[in-house]
Amino acid sequence: MGKNKLAKFANMEEYPHVFQYPFAVLQEKGFEMKGKWNELFFKNNNPIVLELGCGKGEYTVGLAKLFPEKNFIGIDIKGARMWTGAKQSFDEKLLNVAFLRTHIELITHFFDKNEVSEIWITFPDPQMNKVNKRMTSTRFMKLYRQILTDNGIIHLKTDSNFMYTYTCEMVKENSLPVLFKSDDLYHSGLVDEILKIQTFYEQQWLARGLNIKYIKFECSERDNWIEPEVEIEKDDYRSFGRSNVLNQSTKNG
Repeated sequence: MGKNKLAKFANMEEYPHVFQYPFAVLQEKGFEMKGKWNELFFKNNNPIVLELGCGKGEYTVGLAKLFPEKNFIGIDIKGARMWTGAKQSFDEKLLNVAFLRTHIELITHFFDKNEVSEIWITFPDPQMNKVNKRMTSTRFMKLYRQILTDNGIIHLKTDSNFMYTYTCEMVKENSLPVLFKSDDLYHSGLVDEILKIQTFYEQQWLARGLNIKYIKFECSERDNWIEPEVEIEKDDYRSFGRSNVLNQSTKNG
């Protein structure tokens, strides 16, 4: 591990708004703030919003600035990436921000029923060959329902036509109320201050000329969740590294 990563991990240990809990600790002791984030950490009764797979935390920090009347928690397993948002929010003294380093599959260990009002899923891996790892699959919907308020909202923002199409089909199959959707967000007329926040990965996709897709829907309670049975054409491109993104952005600029 490089010195830069080691320094970032050391910083993360010192930040009071960053929580890192290995699974072994969860099994032994549990998480003392489950169901009590507002009481023990945020010290208010404001709604809690999660960014799952938050990466560098662009949405977590950006939304926290726009909505001081809400609390935001970025969740990811990769601490070196999360460090960027953790440092920015600490330096800017944003009191409505926290970061949690854990696997998404473990969120029910950290949040209780009706504790979360909204979930943002920003540019996830579409997992085209593994439906159970897809973050808008019915497997994950069942997890989200365990922590969301009644009719809690889920936002998906993605470059992937596969992920967007699959999610729309899952929503349709389960009769979930759609509040907005677009397969070309920046030509939809809805680009407000929220949706203009751009992650590192979004900048990559925009530099390559890809359309950004977005769907906002209610994750209503269901007795049975139904996986959609539909053939979806797979994406024919892959991510590339930071240097390529910067070079492409320079050319386009």
